[in-house]
Formats: sequence, C-alpha cells, structure tokens
Amino acid sequence: MNIPSIFPFFHTKCDSSLPPPPPLPPLGGGKSGEAATKSSPETSDATSAPPPPPAASDVSSTTPADDDIAKAAASVSSCPNPGPLEAATWDVRRLVTLDTYDGVRVDISKQLSPFFAVVHSFHLGTTMLPEGQSSSYGFTTQMNDEEGFMMARVDPERGTVDGRVHKALLGGLAMGKVQVNASSEGANDQLLAELDAGAATWTANVKYGSMGGGNVVGCNYFQAITPRLAMGGEGMYVGANGNMMSSYTAKYLFPKVNDTGSSDGDSADAAAAAPGAEPPSYLAATYNAGQGMLSLNYKRAVTPGRVSMVASLECSPVSLESQVTVGAEFNLTRSKMNLCVDGTGRVQSVLEAKLGREQGSPALNFAAELDHGKSLMRFGYGLNIGS
Repeated sequence: MNIPSIFPFFHTKCDSSLPPPPPLPPLGGGKSGEAATKSSPETSDATSAPPPPPAASDVSSTTPADDDIAKAAASVSSCPNPGPLEAATWDVRRLVTLDTYDGVRVDISKQLSPFFAVVHSFHLGTTMLPEGQSSSYGFTTQMNDEEGFMMARVDPERGTVDGRVHKALLGGLAMGKVQVNASSEGANDQLLAELDAGAATWTANVKYGSMGGGNVVGCNYFQAITPRLAMGGEGMYVGANGNMMSSYTAKYLFPKVNDTGSSDGDSADAAAAAPGAEPPSYLAATYNAGQGMLSLNYKRAVTPGRVSMVASLECSPVSLESQVTVGAEFNLTRSKMNLCVDGTGRVQSVLEAKLGREQGSPALNFAAELDHGKSLMRFGYGLNIGS
C-alpha cells in the first residue's frame, strides 16, 4: 500500500531522501572533515608528502665531534688477541700426546664450598711408577674466586708437594703466577714466578725462578699481525747448564668453509675474535733454534664441537729425521673418544663416558696403548666421581 497516496500530507523518515555521506578524513592527518573539504588538492598533496632527507651539512652539524661511541669504535682493532704463546698449539698437543695408563685410576672430588674443593686420587696395579711401585695416592686441594685460584697437591709416598697460585693484578690487566715444587730429597726443588700481560692484539709473559740448582730467566711475546695471522717468540736462559734456548712461532687461521665449498672469511674472523669460541682450523709452525727442530701442527674442525682432526710433524732440517703423529677427537652426547697414531706404529686411545646427565655425574674412562715396535701393550680404566 502506498501511504503517501492515501495521506498526502503524511511523511515518514523513510520517505525522505538519504543524507550525504560524511567526508573522508584528510590525507595530511587533519582534525576535522570540514577542514579537509576546504583544503585544495595541492595542499593535501603537500601535506601527505614525506619530508626531504637532511642535507650532509645538517648531519655533520648534529653529530658531536667528541662522540664516545665513535671514539670507541675507531679504537677497536680488527685483529683479535691471539692468546698465550704456550697455548698456541694446545689443541693439537692434547690429541697427539694422550694420557694413557695401565691399572686402575680413581679420582674422587668433593665440593666443600662454592670456592673450595678437595680431590683424592688413587692409582692401583700400575707399572708406570718409578722404583717398582705399583700404587700411589695423592691429595689435592683447590680454592677459586673471581680473581684467581690456589692449588696444592701432596704425594705422601714420594714425599713431594706441588703448589700453584694464580692472582689477577692491576684490576685484571695482568696475571701473576707462582709455581712451587718441593720434595724430601731437595734435588729437584723448583720455584718459578711469572707475570702475564696483554692488550687487544698481543700477549706477553716474563718469568724468573730457580730450577735444577740454577736461576731461570725467560720471556715470550705473541702478536696478531692480521685477523688470521699471529707471530711470536720465546727466549729462556737456564743457569744450571748455561743453555740459552729460543723458539719462534707463527700461527695462521684458515677461513671457515661453508656447505657450498666456498670460504666465509667474515665468519672465520668473527669466530677468531669471539671469546670462548672453539678455535677454527689452523696451521702453526714452531722452530726451536737451540735444538734445531721444526714443528708443524695442523688442526681441522670437521664438525665444530663434534669431530676434530689434527696432525703433527717434527723434523730436523739438518739431519732430516722426522716424526709424524695423527690424532682425532669425537664428541658425542655423553661420551668422548680420543685416539692418535704415530709413525712408529704406536696406537693410543682414550674413551670417556658419562654415567648420568646431571652436573657432576660419574665418568668412566678406558685407556689403551699398543706399541707394535716395542711389543708393548697397556690397558687401564678409571672412574671420576664428583664435580
């Protein structure tokens, strides 16, 4: 039914025309629609356009000349600290000179406090002790804090006492070390004091003490030349026999090789500079001038943190006598396997297995050595209890 035809003077809201739609908000972020309708297209385009970038003169004027962050970034060198000279080839030496033994070895550790611990060491049924002894016992104490540690070991049967003290000096800029070895006979007593210092790209060490009935004076220096190359040397004078010993070392870090076979130089530099990171693959050469021996050490990280391969070559350039040793390390979830083979046919292996997943769980060790040239065979196992 058409209502307006019956009641021509009656109108409803539904019969009136629809109101116009509200205006759109302005592109420039205006406050009201009325202001947007009054503004011209030129004004809207100008308001919505982004501001121009600042000029170079404005940037230089806003940056302070004495910016501390800029100074710190400019003072940082791209060459990392190479570490101590004596640790330059430690990764290779620990895999080519395994700690093999025979008999039974048991170490029981007890943490008496967060800073103090004691260790009881037993070695039974062995043929490696002097004077035909088949057993030994050692008592070790160690105390650690934020600035260093102190350690002492007593062997009642041999009548020896070994002590070591490390202490940070000058707010951590240097490290002082004292090593003492004393015995009931007194013939092999030793006292040695050392001072380690270093900066962003170098480390140095000086030592002085008494060894073998004479004074000992020595020093070494290790400098990073490039992010991958480090060179250094060491000299020592032994007063007991009047010998002057010197050696020179060069170490080169190889760039990391990714899955595609290409080298990644940035990753290698970052890994070398990162503290606590696993050392990448490297080649180190050491020449001992006193003995006329050249040592080449190579490490290859096949799988970082899992599989590592090492090789060591010691030769005399004069007599052409040489000795080669190859070693490997395999790290699994709760076990570790180390083995090495040298040029004489001697094979050494050490297997360590954790008996639990918690911190301080007991560990079971198996050691074996086969020397085919000397017809020598050694087998032993050990147990580590405690943290």
